[in-house]
Amino acid sequence: MWLGPEEVLVANALWVTERANPFFVLQRRRGHGRGGGLTGLLVGTLDVVLDSSARVAPYRILHQTHDSQVYWTVARGSSRKEITEHWEWLENNLLQTLSIFDNEEDITTFVKGKIHGIIAEENKNLQPQGDEDPGKFKEAELKMRKQFGMPEGEKLVNYYSCSYWKGHVPRQGWLYLTVNHLCFYSFLLGKEVSLVVQWVDVIRLEKNDTVLFPESIRVDTRDHELFFSMFLNIGETFKLMEQLANLAMRQLLDSESFLEDKALPRPARPRRNISALKRDLDARAKNEYYRATFQLPGDEHLDGHTGCTLWTPFSKLHIPGQMFISSNYICFASKEENACHLIIPLREVTIVEKADSSSVLPSPLSISTKSKMTFLFANLKDRDFLVQKISDFLQKTSSKQPGGSSTGRKASGLDSAPESLPSLQEASEQPVSPTTPWGGRQSSLAQEAPTASQGLLKLFQRNAPVEDLGAKGAETEKEKQWNSHFCEYGRGMCMYRTAKMRELVLKGIPERLRGELWLLFSGAWNEMVTHPGYYAELVEESTGKYTLATEEIERDLHRSMPEHPAFQNELGIAALRRVLTAYAFRNPTIGYCQAMNIVTSVLLLYGSEEEAFWLLVALCERMLPDYYNTRVVGALVDQSIFEELTRDFLPQLSEKMQDLGVIASISLSWFLTIFLSVMPFESAVVIVDCFFYEGVKVVLQVALAILDAKMKQLLDCSDEGEAMTILGSGDDPPEEVDIFDLLKVSYEKFSLRADDIEQMRFKQRLKVIQSLEDTAKRSVVRAIPGDIDFSVEELEDLYVVFKAKHLTSQYWGNGQPAAVRRDPSLPYLEQYRIDASQFQELFTSLTPWACGAHTPVLAGRMFRLLDQNRDSLINFKEFVTGISRMYHGDLTDKLKVLYKLHLPPALSPEEAESALEATHYFTEDSREASPLASGLDLFLPWNAQEALQQEEREEAGNEVVQEKRGEEKRTSTPDYRHYLQMWAKEKEVQKETIKDLPKMNQEQFIELCKTLYNVFSEDPMEQDLYHAIATVASLLLHIGEVGKRFSAQPSRKPRDGAPGEDQLLAPDPPQDPAQELPPPAVGDPQAKAGGDTQLGKVPQESQVVGEGCGDEGQASPSQHLSDNETKDDMSMSSYSVVSTGSLQCEDLTDDTVLVGGEVHSPSTTTTRSGGSVDTEWSISFEQILASILTESVLVNFFEKRVDIGLKIKDQRKVERQFSTSSDHEHSGVLG
Repeated sequence: MWLGPEEVLVANALWVTERANPFFVLQRRRGHGRGGGLTGLLVGTLDVVLDSSARVAPYRILHQTHDSQVYWTVARGSSRKEITEHWEWLENNLLQTLSIFDNEEDITTFVKGKIHGIIAEENKNLQPQGDEDPGKFKEAELKMRKQFGMPEGEKLVNYYSCSYWKGHVPRQGWLYLTVNHLCFYSFLLGKEVSLVVQWVDVIRLEKNDTVLFPESIRVDTRDHELFFSMFLNIGETFKLMEQLANLAMRQLLDSESFLEDKALPRPARPRRNISALKRDLDARAKNEYYRATFQLPGDEHLDGHTGCTLWTPFSKLHIPGQMFISSNYICFASKEENACHLIIPLREVTIVEKADSSSVLPSPLSISTKSKMTFLFANLKDRDFLVQKISDFLQKTSSKQPGGSSTGRKASGLDSAPESLPSLQEASEQPVSPTTPWGGRQSSLAQEAPTASQGLLKLFQRNAPVEDLGAKGAETEKEKQWNSHFCEYGRGMCMYRTAKMRELVLKGIPERLRGELWLLFSGAWNEMVTHPGYYAELVEESTGKYTLATEEIERDLHRSMPEHPAFQNELGIAALRRVLTAYAFRNPTIGYCQAMNIVTSVLLLYGSEEEAFWLLVALCERMLPDYYNTRVVGALVDQSIFEELTRDFLPQLSEKMQDLGVIASISLSWFLTIFLSVMPFESAVVIVDCFFYEGVKVVLQVALAILDAKMKQLLDCSDEGEAMTILGSGDDPPEEVDIFDLLKVSYEKFSLRADDIEQMRFKQRLKVIQSLEDTAKRSVVRAIPGDIDFSVEELEDLYVVFKAKHLTSQYWGNGQPAAVRRDPSLPYLEQYRIDASQFQELFTSLTPWACGAHTPVLAGRMFRLLDQNRDSLINFKEFVTGISRMYHGDLTDKLKVLYKLHLPPALSPEEAESALEATHYFTEDSREASPLASGLDLFLPWNAQEALQQEEREEAGNEVVQEKRGEEKRTSTPDYRHYLQMWAKEKEVQKETIKDLPKMNQEQFIELCKTLYNVFSEDPMEQDLYHAIATVASLLLHIGEVGKRFSAQPSRKPRDGAPGEDQLLAPDPPQDPAQELPPPAVGDPQAKAGGDTQLGKVPQESQVVGEGCGDEGQASPSQHLSDNETKDDMSMSSYSVVSTGSLQCEDLTDDTVLVGGEVHSPSTTTTRSGGSVDTEWSISFEQILASILTESVLVNFFEKRVDIGLKIKDQRKVERQFSTSSDHEHSGVLG
């Protein structure tokens, strides 16, 4: 590659000059290439330890002038070929021009300008627009691709200097982290280490700090444990590795490949040695933290954050913290956890102004909202820029608001102010509730269903008995406390969220406020306000539609809280149906999962349908990610976290629970329903209150507290059933529990941090998803039919290779159907599929028949043969069926595969053009061609063949009669038993026999011969195989000619007695060895690949001698066959002479034909138009099989066993080939 000229003071240090002219020097790095000795080893080691560039660029070109001691680097190359191309360009384009200059400074200036111009032109053509990666990083990415053989599509994220521990010896080198791979390279005193690990193969990733591996990063795959240490910044490296592994797990989970987020703000200038992808990953991590901390919608992007203080009127203090700004929100988080959180939607902001600065309150900023609340921030570093940013966002927000400003939810019976007040123009149009669409539009749902405006609890309020009056008093007291809190801390989305609010939530939220606060705590309110009418549209769209999800929903509707009167009524059932169906249509990936009905029924008790819908969205997509997908991955991950926490907090009980196998049974139902299915409703709903406020950590804490409370009983139980009963998962109603004591214990003894849970989630997600992938692999292998003769281990290895090829399409095959069409909800067997190009790559590396340049053609035919549903994709079962046919079975099975590959549908439309004509011919004249239905028919006497013809004509007549009777029957109502019999026959596995195979026409036979010649091209017995196949091909051509004459004269009967002169005869086999030439030499490529042209032309021009054959042609067909079988090894047919390349087809004129090894002129034979395929010629599989059995070398070739295990290993190495930039490299691969 060309480089911007860089000054070099000592040109010969560690470099050897190989070429020179008056203006340029080509040099090679010492230690590269052959020899080098100790100096070369030391230089190579220094290159890797100090700077990896020399390992990838061992050649360079320097510019020099005669009198100057300064050299300038103008080009580098990783191979001699590359650097030679640059050198030749310089000699051809610059030397003559430079000799004109008199001044050496002018020469150097000209050279610099020319090189810069070349680089600019290359960048213009090669680099994508907006490419921000700095030059140093681009150079490192190029090194990575060349060193590890990665394609252009593989993007480097970052690279680090570190040590890899091989045994107990650290190897200093460079760690390259790409989007899809972890790569490491080291060269130390002649010892080289190259590692490539796919992120999708990582099952464990963690930081270690042990005596053996101090402050290291451990990376585990299924086969290896890798340790890396001596990082300059191990925290940054590990964080990036976590992100990349997480992305790979997401890809396995739902096919989400990494896409550069174009919505992220671009920096004014790129940071040194930091790629655009690294910046985007950092921004993505910050966005996820921002959204999780403040429960914001999934499409919200953090624009920036800054340190500041917030004046809190309730404590009269300035609290230090961080202000976060995005396009729709201003948020604040105090440095002290739980001291104060604040969320200000920009749609609520009315005034943003700069207050006067003072020594007490520097750089203050005041923000007022529609709810008459004012927030005072101070100590802002760049206040003017911040105000401008907020003003810009406010302008965009006002233009996006539907119908003006939005309104808040107003709780009845409470005197506090609503979240926002309407503008003057809309004061008279203020909606009663947020479920009513804005702009005066009334939903049809609101007019039809009472649940559109209020929760089911209000509609089905039960008359409280006298003994519940105390509970009513407690409820009233809670409402007073909350009312007082709202007055002091504000109400609505902009309220101050402090430790006092958490205390109130732990005491339980009043029923009348529960729905409102759930919406605010979960962030569902934000999405509902910004998407007016969305739920109504979904309901309208999904009404009357029938899918698998709706069927499952209908099945579970009456199992949702059947004890509650709201769901003993069609009103509640209909509302539940609408909400669940609307969500299934919003998110088809999840659709519907069991347990969603239980959670949604509780949401409907405390909110309207639209509110319950948006709470369900928040629950499924943000608060409990991946919980309700087809494989409940999120719940399994949290179950693994629960097991880990049990080991940490309750080690004694953990061992007992593991022995009983209880945790896996109970925790899924606990987590999926948030305890609603295993606790009394009044207790479980308090846990839901805390869950919406603090997230999943509450669920884990409560689960630990339950085990702690039941520890004594659990330690004494003897079996799983007893333990399940103790934990309330049996058939008995759940035991009453003091939920407030349980919550208090959960926070005091088992307090968890959200950050720690996210860290544990990452660790367990690797294990869970890889475990699911292993389960999928076993399921797919079990689904393979028993007639596939691969062992289970071989099938699993093939599955790994097949899956890797599918994932490759997601890495680098943008827009390929295999990547686009993957659906995780499909059965395991259908989830991974490959297209024709990917199959060709696998076929080439795994086929036992090496066909050289003909392999892609054969692969394409095999793909079309396996692709039975014609969707241009094949699954693993189809793939392994095709491969197994080539590896297992006897000679007949393998020949059947080759035979089918040369018949439609394996033949492409272009290849099958003439084949289709032949098929059409055989369809119309099948009765006439019937004597050739079996290869044995050639040996039957003429009268026997004629008898067969007569018998088949009678059968044809019977079929016509049967068809007429069938038409008469079809006029009456068909019997259902007829259909049952038809379906039973369809389900029966039809065992294909060789007689079921259609016949092959002349062109197809020529293609088969061509394939066989290519298959034998790399075999040690190549010459013998060529000789044998030439003999067989000649024999089969004669058989086909005999069959053609039979079918052309089916009505002619022989005279009684001896054969007459008009009886059809086969041509004589060649008798003159002088006319025959030896088979092609092993190294003759034209004979191998070019034989196909020759094969394709000669039989088209060959003719059979008719009546003019003479007495020599009067022998019976059986005699001719025996002659062919017993001819000596040195004798070959005229067909073999032409087909092996000894006679070029171009040498044959249209007036020349070959018959039995002799050249005949048109005067003695009748020719068809030159180049046309003989459509009357045909051959059957039985005839081909019988002919090949006569040659032992062919039988041995096809009966030979090939070990697919070695080919699989080679394929897994080929998947990630390494560049061989140095002569002493030894590459290795993992994964």
